Amino acid sequence: MTDAAPEDPEILALRERLWAAALDADETGAVDVVTAAAQDGWSPETLLLDVVGGVQRRVGEEWAGNRITVADEHAVTAVNDRAVAALARRLPRAAGGRPRVTVACVDGEWHALPARLVAETLRWRGREVDFLGAHVPTAHLISHLHATRPEAVLLSASLPTHLPAAHAALTACQSIGVPVVVGGAAFGPDGRQARVLHADAWAADARGAAGLLDEGLKPSYASAARQQVDDLPHLVDQEYTLITRNRPALVKQTLHGLEERYPRMRSYSPDQYDRTAEDIGHILDFLATALYFDDRDIFRRFVTWTAHILTVRGVPAASLGLALSGLAGQLHEFPRAESFLNEAAGTLDALPDPSAPGAGARA
Repeated sequence: MTDAAPEDPEILALRERLWAAALDADETGAVDVVTAAAQDGWSPETLLLDVVGGVQRRVGEEWAGNRITVADEHAVTAVNDRAVAALARRLPRAAGGRPRVTVACVDGEWHALPARLVAETLRWRGREVDFLGAHVPTAHLISHLHATRPEAVLLSASLPTHLPAAHAALTACQSIGVPVVVGGAAFGPDGRQARVLHADAWAADARGAAGLLDEGLKPSYASAARQQVDDLPHLVDQEYTLITRNRPALVKQTLHGLEERYPRMRSYSPDQYDRTAEDIGHILDFLATALYFDDRDIFRRFVTWTAHILTVRGVPAASLGLALSGLAGQLHEFPRAESFLNEAAGTLDALPDPSAPGAGARA
């Protein structure tokens, strides 16, 4: 089977052909690209991770740059899923005797393709895999583990806001003696949040996950230690709980405050108003997650990313600053939350002025 570095010209050419087919919603063409490459000798692992995976990473980059729509993003992902299914049919069945593993997305996580790429990579390497897909409630996951007794469970989360659910899931898995490998963008590029949550292991990508299992996964913590749920002592201040519980009221109050401070909102269409409410909800969700971990970097990175998204779409980042200051005013009795909000608002002042000459240029 042929393998090559991810940036090999032949890989880049395959990726470009798959991108063109996927962006055109051409499922047949996309399947033809990957199956023909497989017939030419490219290994399924390379096609899954370096071709399909590379196209999927480009989806996020193109959307963030406002070069494709949300509909385009969904269409490309759906076509990529069909391409993965076509490759999966070519994978050999697992040989008997190897321990099985379970791959699943945590409760609330709908981005299933990264986890599926992991599952198919493990199958290619000869493992028996139960792939449970997106948004797996923890209770159902535990029932499955009781019934199948896998060697390990691999949990995927793409958005940091799903990390509290990931914490509940991995604690439940470990409590019944099943080691947990976590992965996905939610855990950070260095796996920082995986260590905070006491996961047994963290993998940066599918190859890393396969390598961990091949080496023999060893639980990192004694069973008694894994069952502890009080390993985030800062949560005693109840800020996370109170903010999540009062989210609807906080969104409503912030909207009213924005109308006073940002008169342009009074001419918003119902759709624009609803989208603004959704944006405020996202701010609160990321703030709550940052409070859960007592990690202000989670919230600061989200605010910086959001400012970029707004700017490339022609929305003044100052509107984000108004929302942050409005929330800080409401949460003045929550010292950690107020500090996170004020610090993040300060990062907006340090961002380049998009109207300045050359500010929008890319290296």
